[in-house]
Amino acid sequence: MTTDRDAVYNRIALLRAEQGVTRRELADALGVHYQTVGYLERGEYNPSLHLALRIAEFFGLPVEVVFSTRPFPRISDAARPAQADPSAAAG
Repeated sequence: MTTDRDAVYNRIALLRAEQGVTRRELADALGVHYQTVGYLERGEYNPSLHLALRIAEFFGLPVEVVFSTRPFPRISDAARPAQADPSAAAG
């Protein structure tokens, strides 16, 4: 189990969904057990540098797009338009 200080956040589940890849398919491509992919996605296991690089390569992305030491912003937050200031509309 990792502490918050040691946590490595990732976008593996999101990338798998976008590319239509199952946990088993990713695991087979990486040469790991499919449960390892689940542990990684849930943050229950931090990948070695070698495994993190291989995962990023699999998705064709830089490693820092897939992994971070800080939580990634939620996509739903980024997709929301900025709320207009209601007082600005009064005139």
